[in-house]
Amino acid sequence: MSWALDLYRWVTGGLERYAPRLLEMRVRRGKEHPERFLERLGQASAPRPPGPLVWLHGVSVGEAVSLLPVVERLRQKRPDLTVLITSGTVTSAEVLARRLPEGVIHQFAPVDGPEAAARFLEHWRPSAAIFVESELWPNLIGQAHERGVRLALVSGRMTEGSAANWRRFRGAAEALFGQFDLILPQDREAAERFQSIGARVDGLVNLKLAGGPLGHDSSAFAPLSAAIGDRPVVVAASTHAGEEIAIVRALDALHERLFLILIPRHPERADGVGEALAAEGYQFARRSRGEPITAETDLYLADTLGEMGLFLRLADVVVLGGSFGPALGTGMVGGHNPLEPARLGKPAVSGPDISNWKGVYADLLAAGGMQIVPCPHDLTTVLGPLLSNPPMAQAMGERARRAATAADADLDRLWAALQPLLPPTPARANGGRRR
Repeated sequence: MSWALDLYRWVTGGLERYAPRLLEMRVRRGKEHPERFLERLGQASAPRPPGPLVWLHGVSVGEAVSLLPVVERLRQKRPDLTVLITSGTVTSAEVLARRLPEGVIHQFAPVDGPEAAARFLEHWRPSAAIFVESELWPNLIGQAHERGVRLALVSGRMTEGSAANWRRFRGAAEALFGQFDLILPQDREAAERFQSIGARVDGLVNLKLAGGPLGHDSSAFAPLSAAIGDRPVVVAASTHAGEEIAIVRALDALHERLFLILIPRHPERADGVGEALAAEGYQFARRSRGEPITAETDLYLADTLGEMGLFLRLADVVVLGGSFGPALGTGMVGGHNPLEPARLGKPAVSGPDISNWKGVYADLLAAGGMQIVPCPHDLTTVLGPLLSNPPMAQAMGERARRAATAADADLDRLWAALQPLLPPTPARANGGRRR
């Protein structure tokens, strides 16, 4: 073990006494769940079922949601295993509460103090643990390794800045990453960075490329569709500051009967978005307030969590947000997951800021299932023909669907790589004999 990790354990052990007070402050600020914040100290709020348990961890919404296909595969192929999933944010817990299958346990991840980590591991006693992307806590990982937990880092992400910091403490990096039984970075760039700090790389898997179509509440679809009627629908998905107004303005001259659904990436921004729309004279209804869609409503502010699958199913064309920041002078975001509309066979249009999803965009563009425009003002040149020619839009969506299906191979590769880490099946554990 390295001196840097020893120092980290010593420092976090000293600071751990202040964790309860810090968590109480975060509860008051809405950053922790008021009834479950003790989980962050490793105090479980649910009993551990008997039998082997596999633990999955993703820190926030995107990471946790990317684990859902793995959860589904575990439930389908290994019903003998209990599945525990942890995350670190209140929003991720809310999303998972809606989307986790029955029987899967969610807990908040413990802070990375030695005592909190020990309490968590002592209670849950996982056989294997799967960490996604870049959530690396030395105490939790080290203690899990010491207890014989098989560890996997999947869809691993590492920026050049993080790699540079790890290179300064190469011994600590080699010691920490050496405790993993499986390391699967999400792309070649990340793999090279892991290797540059002495970590072993066992292949490539990007969990955000895996999975099926987003789920939805089927009982909510019919009334929304009926209220919208036969108006063509554009969904502006996962928008960021400045994009909503820019998109609305761009579409003003496009189609007098157009119905636009705006889905801010962060629903807590909805008040500000609503104020900006009202200031410019737009009439709209808000989903979170239950405001009805009428014949006069042509703009719907979808400011709720966990309903993206519902709204995408209503779309004729999707505009992907988080991609116009540089054109609007609001900064880079890097784009959002274009596979979400593609898996539902929806044609999509994006801005040029797609750095987080370059490979996926390249595949969708090559397949003819996606188009990119320089700025929101140019949306009309693409959306106009698609909305006026539904067969053309449907054909573009089908090309996107086929390209998205090819991306799902990542889940199969991950499942194969995880097999040596999972507890043996009951039949294998009994020497292949059934009792």
